[in-house]
Amino acid sequence: MIYLYAFLPILLVLLIMLVLRRGSHEAGFAGWVCGVAIAALAFGLNWDVLKVSQLKGLYLSLNVLAVLWPALVLYYLVDQAGGIRAIALALQEMIPEQGWLLVIQAWMLSALIENLAGFGLPIAIVAPMLILMGVTPVRAVASAAIGHSWAVSMGGMALAFRTMMDLTGMDAAEVFPTAALLLGVSALLTGLAVAFLLGQLRYWRRIVLLSIVVAAVQFLVGWCGLIPLSSFAATIAGIFGGFLLTKRQPGSSRKVTLSPQLRGGLLSYGFLFFCVIIVSLIRPLNQWLSGVRLFSNFPEVATSTGVITAAGPGFIFKPFTHPGVWILFSAVFAAVTLPRVNGFKSAGVRKALKSAFTAGLPASIGTIFMIGLSSLMEHTGMTIIIAQGLSEYVGSIYPLIAPLVGTLGAFATGSNTNSNILFGQMQKGVADLLKISPVVLLAAQTTGGALGSMIAPAKLAVGGSTNSTKGREGDVLRITLPIGIACVLIVGIIALLLR
Repeated sequence: MIYLYAFLPILLVLLIMLVLRRGSHEAGFAGWVCGVAIAALAFGLNWDVLKVSQLKGLYLSLNVLAVLWPALVLYYLVDQAGGIRAIALALQEMIPEQGWLLVIQAWMLSALIENLAGFGLPIAIVAPMLILMGVTPVRAVASAAIGHSWAVSMGGMALAFRTMMDLTGMDAAEVFPTAALLLGVSALLTGLAVAFLLGQLRYWRRIVLLSIVVAAVQFLVGWCGLIPLSSFAATIAGIFGGFLLTKRQPGSSRKVTLSPQLRGGLLSYGFLFFCVIIVSLIRPLNQWLSGVRLFSNFPEVATSTGVITAAGPGFIFKPFTHPGVWILFSAVFAAVTLPRVNGFKSAGVRKALKSAFTAGLPASIGTIFMIGLSSLMEHTGMTIIIAQGLSEYVGSIYPLIAPLVGTLGAFATGSNTNSNILFGQMQKGVADLLKISPVVLLAAQTTGGALGSMIAPAKLAVGGSTNSTKGREGDVLRITLPIGIACVLIVGIIALLLR
C-alpha cells in the first residue's frame, strides 16, 4: 500500500492532464498539493524538509526558466520579422518532398537543437515550422517531442550520461556501447513514430536506413573516445543523410532564395548555435567559463520516518556555460541586427516581450510546481519507494522495467539528467542485489530517461509556449504517452535479452 501512496501524486497529475485535458500548470499545482498532503500523513514530512526541498526545487526550476524566457523572446523577435516562416520555406526548397521534410524536421532538426540548447527548446522551435506546413498544433508539438527524445541522453555534451557515470563511479567507456545500442534502437523507434503521427510511414525504408547511419555514427564517435560529441555528430549525419535521400525532379534546382527574412532568421539562430558550439567544443574555454558558479548550500534534513538528505549545494548554476545566457545574448543580438537586415525601424522588442509573457506564464507555473513535487518526493523517499516497489515485484525480469524507472524520473523532473541523478545509484544497487549486469541497467536507465522527455509535462509546457497548444499539454500527452510507453517497453525487452 505504501507504494500506491507514493505514486498517488503522479497518478493525479496524469489523470488531470489525460482525462480532464488540463494544462501542466493546473495539474502540477494539484499534484503538488496532493504530494504535500500524502508526504505529511505517510512519509514524515516536516517543515524543515518542506522548506529545503521547495527551495531546491525553485532553484532547479529557475534553471529551466532561464532557458524558457530568453528563448521565447528570441523566437517572437524572429517570428514577427518573418524569420521562422522563411526558414521553413528554405527547408522546403532544400528538401522538396514535403512529407520527408516533415519527418526530418521533427526527428533530426529537433535532435540537433537538443544538442545545442535542450530544455524543451527543440519543441518550441520545430513545432511552429511543422504548423506552417499544415500540421495541426497538437500533433506538431507531439511529433517534435517524440522526435528529439532519442538524442537527449548524449546531447548537450552527453551531460545526462556523464552525470550518471560520475555518480555511480562506473566507467563511461564500459557503459557507452550498450547505451549507444539502446539509443540507436530509440532513434529508429522515434523516427517511425514521428512518421506515423505525420502520416508519412511510406518513408519507413529511408527511416530504417537513416537510423542505422545515425546509430553507427553515434557509436563510432563515442567508441573513439569522443562521447560528448557522439550525439551531435549523429544529428549532423542525420540531417545530411536526409538531404541526400531526398528524391528530386530531373533538372530541379537546389538553390535556396536568400530573402532578408531568411537572412535575419539564420543570423539570429546562427549566432546562438555558433556561441553554444564554441563554448561546448573548446574544452579549455568551457572549463574556464565553468569556473563561475552560483549556488546555495542547504543543511541536512530528515523526515520523522528517518529519510535523511545530506547537507550540500542545490543546483549549481554556471551562467557562462548555461544555454539560457547565450540565448539571452542571441535575443539582444537579434534585437539589434534584425531591423538593419530587414529594413525595419525597430525589432518590436516590446511586442516580443508581451507575447513571451503571455506564452511563458502558464508554462512557468507548471514547471515550478512539477519540479517542486519532484523535489518533495525525493526528499521524503517517495521516489525511491516507487522504484524499489517495482524492483521487488518483478524480480529477475527487472531489466524489462529498468527503462521505465528512468522514464518515471524524467516525467517527474522534466530532465534526463535529474532522472539519472535520482535513480542511477539505485539502478546499480538493484543490479548488485539481483546479480544483473549494472552496465545493462544503467544503459536502460539513461535511455528510458531520454525517451521520458516526450512525456515530461515541464518540457511539453515549454514546447507549447510558442504555439496555440499552451495550456493543452494534456492533449499532447494523450498522444505521446502511449507511444512513449511502447518505445520504453521495446527498449526494456532488449535490455532483458542483454542482461
